[in-house]
Amino acid sequence: MTTLESGPRQVHGACPHDCPDTCAMTLTVEDGEVTGVTGRADHPYTQGGLCAKVNDYERHVHAADRVTTPLRRVGPKGAGEFEPISWDEALDEIADRYTEIIETDGPEAILPYSYLGNMGILNGLTVGDRFFNGLGTSVSERTFCDSGGISAYLMTLGPTAAVDPEALVHAKYIVIWACNVLSNNLHLWPFIEQAQRDGATVVVIDPFATRTAKKADWHLPIRPGTDGALALALMNVLIAEDLVDEEWAHAHTVGYDELVGHVAEATPEWAAEETGLEAEDIRRLARGLATNQPSVIRVGVALERSSGGGSAARAIFSLPALTGSWRHVGGGLLQMPIWAFPVNWDHLHGTHPNADGVRVVNQWRLGQALAGDLDGPPIRSLFVYNSNPAVVVGEQASVLSGLEREDLFTVVSDHFVTDTARYADLVLPATTSAEHQDVMFSWGHLYLTYNEQAIDPVGESVSNTELFRRLARRMGLDDPWFDLDDDEMMRQSLDWTAPVMEGITLERLQEEGFVRLTVPETDSYAPHVEGNFPTPSGKVELVASMAAGGNFVAPLFRQGVVAGQDGSPVEPLPTYIPPQELGSDDRYPLALVTPKAHAFLNSQYGNMTHQRRIQRGPTCAMNPLDAEPRGIADGAAVQVTNGRARIRATASVTEDVRPGVVLLPMGHWPEKVEGGLTVNALTADRYGDLGRNPTFNDTAVEVSAV
Repeated sequence: MTTLESGPRQVHGACPHDCPDTCAMTLTVEDGEVTGVTGRADHPYTQGGLCAKVNDYERHVHAADRVTTPLRRVGPKGAGEFEPISWDEALDEIADRYTEIIETDGPEAILPYSYLGNMGILNGLTVGDRFFNGLGTSVSERTFCDSGGISAYLMTLGPTAAVDPEALVHAKYIVIWACNVLSNNLHLWPFIEQAQRDGATVVVIDPFATRTAKKADWHLPIRPGTDGALALALMNVLIAEDLVDEEWAHAHTVGYDELVGHVAEATPEWAAEETGLEAEDIRRLARGLATNQPSVIRVGVALERSSGGGSAARAIFSLPALTGSWRHVGGGLLQMPIWAFPVNWDHLHGTHPNADGVRVVNQWRLGQALAGDLDGPPIRSLFVYNSNPAVVVGEQASVLSGLEREDLFTVVSDHFVTDTARYADLVLPATTSAEHQDVMFSWGHLYLTYNEQAIDPVGESVSNTELFRRLARRMGLDDPWFDLDDDEMMRQSLDWTAPVMEGITLERLQEEGFVRLTVPETDSYAPHVEGNFPTPSGKVELVASMAAGGNFVAPLFRQGVVAGQDGSPVEPLPTYIPPQELGSDDRYPLALVTPKAHAFLNSQYGNMTHQRRIQRGPTCAMNPLDAEPRGIADGAAVQVTNGRARIRATASVTEDVRPGVVLLPMGHWPEKVEGGLTVNALTADRYGDLGRNPTFNDTAVEVSAV
């Protein structure tokens, strides 16, 4: 890479993390090091703020324990004992091992494993796809996060950005459903708060009185996994009390008459038994959504993380079509505006040589895959980048057991020796976002953001794009993609001729740092006043035509190939599927919820001193009504158990969590906690109902004093 100017300067940056806010940052560089980061105050959405995860990002970049040279394992797997080697040695070893594996077992014995540890269009989700597809390896199916929700969204509304998040200032009734905005979508809050000051009612639906719930006008502490029952009952009330905007619904939906009959028995009294809410509160919520326009629902990722999460999302996504909220600026539903960005996903994926018959291995079932529970050859090599499966995958004990296999050739590219990297045969040094350039889409707002390379790579670190260029050359791939520099990759990664890119060039983006997509201004952005949804019918599909395709998986989560479905049926109308695990074993009477931590992002920052100090150790929050009979006091050491594992935590006894529920945030690293297991040792690798969504929050446990 070109050596950069070392004098004092400020550089356009973009937060690289899996977060809806995609903050525009300024990095201060002195003597070739990042000495500070600040948010850009001129960004209309992020407005200069940074969260606790990145407001000291320079410590992350220049951490003393950064991996700065390739490492080879010298101790037992899991011990984290390595020696430095050269890049040539590392690449030769990978090429030799891959050549041998392909000759003896075929390329499908190699499994790539990546997610959104980096969200850059170049260095993020798809950066390795063309390399691994070029080799013909197994395909790693990515359904960790919102696959059920996005599948439900596409089935109901199609790939539409729907609501400009900045337009929430115009809303009169805002429902925040399964989303802790103040911790995990911080920059949306000022728009909600402005609407609240202007008289809007803010409602939070969550089993826990989060920081967001405490700022709301009304908190509904729902039982985990029963959101679908609440949504169906809201429909029942809207129809029964003649609150439906029937003119809009008849003109712009498919299946309204079928829906009326379908929800006739879904009364508030029935839903009250399922959700733990009061029937009259359900009626009040339905009336509020219908009679305070514009009303809008902000839906979080946590919604899908139960056995019926996809169906619940389908029901919730249908509600604005009944209330007529799509008529209004700031009305409707906010999920992921990602669909506004013209990313050339298929081009980034590349083509697999066996597209019709390739083996697909779902990332959520890594433990099973490493144990040999799959068709075809055993997994003989695992290549991990942009992810830390030892922390984020359910059935953690089985994942760690699989990583211990001496016959598994594991390569990990990362900034640090993570819990996954401790089991690797080779660890490769990856650049942080300060050390490479990239361009960022957002799944939370409508701005493209440019990330300028601020400093030369620390040590021998390389960007993900450079890593796969080197591997492609070593493996003899002739794909011209790997001859491109990053600038040309950026030019090919987006459709710069799309209408939303009118007036936007790469040069302008690089100069200004961020640019709003060419869509109507916030005060007039209401794309569905007259319907025009990008579904097969052009309408909101209350009865989903895509349901005929089986267990639908949104194409974004594939590596560009079509794989066979598992054959499970998908109901064309929104339905309710209750939690599956709670109540199945009397030994485990409490519902476990595993929210994202305030100071960690998935597994990132679980090793950083500042963020660990903010987050503290694993904490189990539970209601006094559950703690007192178990003899558990606030601050006491406890163990949380089920049939899969036993983990240690500290009790936080609080009325903020509803009775029958315990909360354990995800993100702690096993190597840094007592007992060596964290919360995903308790969660199952069971699929939910749609898009092979994970079921983190459909987990039953018991808690006892130590």
